[in-house]
Amino acid sequence: MLNFTEKAREMVRAYMEQSEGELQALRIHVTGGSPVAPSFDLSLVGSNDRHPDDVEVDAGGFPVLLDPSSAERLEGAEVDFVQRVNESGFEITPAAPSVAVEAPRGAIADKVQSVLDQQVNPGIASHGGQINLVDVKDTEIYMEMTGGCQGCAMSRMTLRQGVERMIRQAVPEVTAIHDVTDHAAGENPYFAG
Repeated sequence: MLNFTEKAREMVRAYMEQSEGELQALRIHVTGGSPVAPSFDLSLVGSNDRHPDDVEVDAGGFPVLLDPSSAERLEGAEVDFVQRVNESGFEITPAAPSVAVEAPRGAIADKVQSVLDQQVNPGIASHGGQINLVDVKDTEIYMEMTGGCQGCAMSRMTLRQGVERMIRQAVPEVTAIHDVTDHAAGENPYFAG
């Protein structure tokens, strides 16, 4: 159901040991976000913090408690503990959908897709890349870079100074643009970490 990397297990166990037995389970709650980039809260809880409708999962040495909605959204997801230059913490990567995800629809999605099709992707295609619109939540959009853009050292600058500028100019109702690209994965990433 929910897969933990060994590093994530080690970190959860270490935090539990620091609590001297007071905290006995890990609670994960999906708070929102996109299907490809969920927002979530993780907290260690005691035995009296269990709810009757909790779904309990054995994570290999400790229980994980999920509300039914979070359990459904995290089916097959991977929990990892990552350490990067400016950040460290738990990261949840959802399982790849078993069926094709339908392209986002609606006024904002249509306008953003038009900008991607007409202005963005023809230019980055020469570098073997493409940017896809993967989700729209209210006035926030979620984009994924593929091909040569995935893992490219210039991808952040391309997104922030080029693509974002074009989208905001053409679709001013967009309030936030999120990059949900896994820059170290894929079949043809520019950079594999």
